[in-house]
Amino acid sequence: MTTKMSSLTICCSVCLEIFTDSVRMPCSHIFCRVCLLQGCGERSPRECPVCKRLSIEDAPLNLDLRNIAESYFKHRVEAESTGKSDVCCSFHGEKLQFFCVEIQEPLCAVCHSSNNHRNHKHCPVEKAAMDLKNELKTALNPMQEKLDRFTEVKYEFEKTAEHIKSQAEHSEKQVRTQFEKLHQFLRDEEEARLAALREEEEQKSQMMEEKIKKITKHIATLSDKITAIENCIDMKNVSFLKAYKDTVLRAQCKLQEPVLPAGALIDVGKHVGNLKFKVWKKMIEMLQYTPVTLDPNTAAVWLFLTNGFTRVRDTEKEQQLPNNPERFYPCVGVLGSEGFTSGRHTWEVEVGNKPSWDIGVVRESINRKGAIRCSPMEGFWVLALRKGEGYKAAGVTHLHLEKKPQRIRVQLDYEEGEVSFFNSKDMSLIYTFRDTFTGRVFPYFNPDLYTDGSNPGALQICPDRVSVSVAPSQWRIV
Repeated sequence: MTTKMSSLTICCSVCLEIFTDSVRMPCSHIFCRVCLLQGCGERSPRECPVCKRLSIEDAPLNLDLRNIAESYFKHRVEAESTGKSDVCCSFHGEKLQFFCVEIQEPLCAVCHSSNNHRNHKHCPVEKAAMDLKNELKTALNPMQEKLDRFTEVKYEFEKTAEHIKSQAEHSEKQVRTQFEKLHQFLRDEEEARLAALREEEEQKSQMMEEKIKKITKHIATLSDKITAIENCIDMKNVSFLKAYKDTVLRAQCKLQEPVLPAGALIDVGKHVGNLKFKVWKKMIEMLQYTPVTLDPNTAAVWLFLTNGFTRVRDTEKEQQLPNNPERFYPCVGVLGSEGFTSGRHTWEVEVGNKPSWDIGVVRESINRKGAIRCSPMEGFWVLALRKGEGYKAAGVTHLHLEKKPQRIRVQLDYEEGEVSFFNSKDMSLIYTFRDTFTGRVFPYFNPDLYTDGSNPGALQICPDRVSVSVAPSQWRIV
């Protein structure tokens, strides 16, 4: 059957599928009945789709070819059931021996010699399979690398999600702690002010009670005198005259006229007037304000931030933190939490006797991964100290300082394009960078490596003094 089918063409030249109800034209070309009707319809004469010859005769069914097609379908079903369909041509039943490079499909010997593949490039299936497998292996390597990268990033995402949850829990705890301190301050302040009110109430109530007792005694004395005089007046003439002298003496009253004392009432204005402002003022004066706080999301994994994100030191112990784009790695740097695009800004850093550190201002777009070059060209305007001796500006300019500063003031003037460093003790100028700023810039801190204890200590951002003053109102009557 295979030999017989391979010697015949059983594919329709219109639909290129195995014949279904094949019909033969008078010109001997054979087509599926449906394909012929779709091309020519029922009209007469009909045009052959291949040679264009016209014919008025009906195209009869080709029973022999139909039987061959049915036998082919039966053969293909048997081949599929026995697992031979993968190695045999679905059109001719022949073994697939060649591979057409143009259409990327295997061919049998009949397909290989057919007009459809005459000008195509072919090769044996063995060579094609080997070449294409190697090609796929080559393509598989970057895909495997990408898969590994995706798996690695997924792990980072999962770590980040866990860290976000940890951050939220820790931050919530800190917020609650800070608010509890504020609440406790308000409770204590409320109790203190109520106690002051009760104390004044007690003092003034006691004073009024004493005055009431005193005036009550005076009233009793006066009442007794009045009663005695009235009794004397009621006496008969002789008796009255005898008692008159004593009665006149008793009638004399040397008591001072009673007066309501000044300041007897509670000073309500003192206790209630501007109460919220007074409490707020007291709260402000007891709180610390630091002009710059550190952003933990930018801190290298070895840095430990404390004291409300105002103190940073290197620990040599790597923390399990996400390697997010904002974080420095491996440089042990950290940025301030607020960037600046205008204005003048000042903060002071306690460096103490720490032998190595970097402080200053950097551009937001600086490189934070890998090796970092601290220069204005790279967006760094920093002052550095190394091994307790060499002060440098921008990592290049060597500075010779007469006094070793313990505290350094950093002053940024965005519009003027200046970053200046001063010794906070005497405000002597250490160095000034002059440049043009574009985009946001951030305070920068680098405590440098701990290095087995050779660079101990921390960088501490100093708090500013906080005070409240009220300017007198300027008003006039028009």
